[in-house]
Amino acid sequence: MTNSILKYYFFLITFFLVNINVVKAEKYKIHDLDRPKPSIVAVGNFSQNSSAPSDAIILFNGNGLDEWKSTKGKNIKWKSTKDYFEAKKGTGSIITKKTFGDVQLHIEWSTPIKIEGESQGRGNSGVFFMAGAGGWGYEIQVLDSYNNPTYADGQAGAIYGQFPPLFNAAMKPGKWQTYDIIFTRPRFDSDKNLIKPAYATVIHNGVLIQNHKEILGPTSHKIRAPYVMHQDRLPIQLQDHSNPVRFRNIWVRDLEK
Repeated sequence: MTNSILKYYFFLITFFLVNINVVKAEKYKIHDLDRPKPSIVAVGNFSQNSSAPSDAIILFNGNGLDEWKSTKGKNIKWKSTKDYFEAKKGTGSIITKKTFGDVQLHIEWSTPIKIEGESQGRGNSGVFFMAGAGGWGYEIQVLDSYNNPTYADGQAGAIYGQFPPLFNAAMKPGKWQTYDIIFTRPRFDSDKNLIKPAYATVIHNGVLIQNHKEILGPTSHKIRAPYVMHQDRLPIQLQDHSNPVRFRNIWVRDLEK
């Protein structure tokens, strides 16, 4: 058997093995309704509305939305009170004026006590790190996931469209909930190649639901987008998804400073 034929068979075998691994890695389609749902955990006591660490940057503590701006280039039209602010349908998402890379983020949120809609139409918002990266950013889903069937990779605490939370730690609608998130940005070399992906650790209401999980690329609906080189520091975004989700007590620690 000639070397060229041996090389050809070697190529076929390698191609076959690689594709088996790809199929295993992508066992479920994006937003696959057949994907197993995480088990429900009744949460214990956890810190809410507590003071931030001394080195934290305060993004909201009841003193208005001075740290934020609208993605529509206009004044923010979300409702703002001394206790919380609330997304307003059709007014656009908001992003931080400051930019960040690796961060520790604390944010508290509440879905509407009056249940309207179902699945992704119920209490939907999102926390996007590095907003605009790859066209979107890297989203941790915000959703009313209390007795609300939806696709697993779109539940509260999911790395949207990629990985469901390990557990469903959602509280009843109207209750204040917490996310404590460690986000590590992706790294690129001078030739714009990815050398290290992004990672996220998420604690929801005191329950670990994402454990230093590798993010596959920018998150989006029904799209598996590849990494594209972007800036090392970009804003954090809160999404207007047409639902009046409330937020309060938001602070961030810049882990690269």
